[in-house]
Amino acid sequence: MAGGSDAVETTLSCVQCGKPAHLQCPKCMELKLSREGAAFCTQDCFKASWTSHKSVHLKAKLSSLGTGTPGENINLINEGWLYCLKKGQARAPKLPHFDWTGTLRPYPISSKRTVPAFIDQPDWAVDGIPKIEPKSDWQHVVEIKTPDQIEKMRETCRIARDVLDAAARAIRPGVTTDEIDRVVHEATIAAGGYPSPLNYHFFPKSCCTSVNEVICHGIPDARKLEDGDIVNVDVTVYFKGVHGDLNETFFVGNVDESSKQLVQCTYECLEKAISIVKPGVRFRELGEVINRQALMSGFSVVRSYCGHGIGELFHCAPNIPHYARNKAVGVMKAGQTFTIEPMINTGVWRDRMWPDGWTAVTADGKRSAQFEHTLLVTETGVEVLTARLPSSPDVFPWLKA
Repeated sequence: MAGGSDAVETTLSCVQCGKPAHLQCPKCMELKLSREGAAFCTQDCFKASWTSHKSVHLKAKLSSLGTGTPGENINLINEGWLYCLKKGQARAPKLPHFDWTGTLRPYPISSKRTVPAFIDQPDWAVDGIPKIEPKSDWQHVVEIKTPDQIEKMRETCRIARDVLDAAARAIRPGVTTDEIDRVVHEATIAAGGYPSPLNYHFFPKSCCTSVNEVICHGIPDARKLEDGDIVNVDVTVYFKGVHGDLNETFFVGNVDESSKQLVQCTYECLEKAISIVKPGVRFRELGEVINRQALMSGFSVVRSYCGHGIGELFHCAPNIPHYARNKAVGVMKAGQTFTIEPMINTGVWRDRMWPDGWTAVTADGKRSAQFEHTLLVTETGVEVLTARLPSSPDVFPWLKA
């Protein structure tokens, strides 16, 4: 809490209300930060500003990163930031040895974020092990949702959309993916939801952030986004007993033309697939549409990961492969909910797994992009439950045309 300090000039203005300030944030003093932006007139103003102000401390701690390698981040290691190993079940102070496929490297990750006790939590929240999901009949049969379940799905998916939009507004050069995770975590909690990825099979963070050659399941860490990067943010929210899942790939600053084409093509692959969703369509046809669209632009389609059924379970039937000549079983029926989430690569479709056990990267180190929506099959077609809103950030140039 802020304490009195004669060292703070009375000419400084309160960060919260603008009145003459006589108190200074003690943490800012400890970090030797500028007095401007750290002064407050009263304890009440300090408390009211804390949620946004504390991010200044994190940025200051991470500023020591600069352009150095993860192995040089001694300050972060001393403060409990460690490299992730064994699918999130272990941590290490040193960068693990690996035959990296591209230029990206993992950075240390912060400690697990907390969730208030009043938030309804899935059964893996405490010990990292899903219990209902693996044994459910819905792993083999595609569930037809009830009207009540569908309404809960709509509400949850709307929250997930708002959370992803909040993350999109935070993306810019110099921001760490850990900071994006913080935004996602706090926005989810503020809406009364639980960030579904958190501790799911021991995943250590509240969202996935997949940068450049990362295909999916990138772990938010201390690396700062750089001008020219692309980053996918994958958000899932658990609310009122159901999950809502979506992701988008964003540009960081000035991105090269090849990356722009990749991201736009991936968006179009998803849109083309959604356009054929209706009762009677075979699930396997989605991969044919996506594969055709990707090949037309000279890109490849990832085969190791697929879309999935979703609802009271995070992942269940049906599986939705995104590549051609797949063997997906089943026909779409009204009341089914599932995701389509094509992962499109600039180079080869094959992938490698980082030592953390989660981060899937392209085998050739070239870039990958992804987009995802949660969908409801209706009597006449499809409802995109995670659709973009008029308030969603205007970040995709092709949507302006």
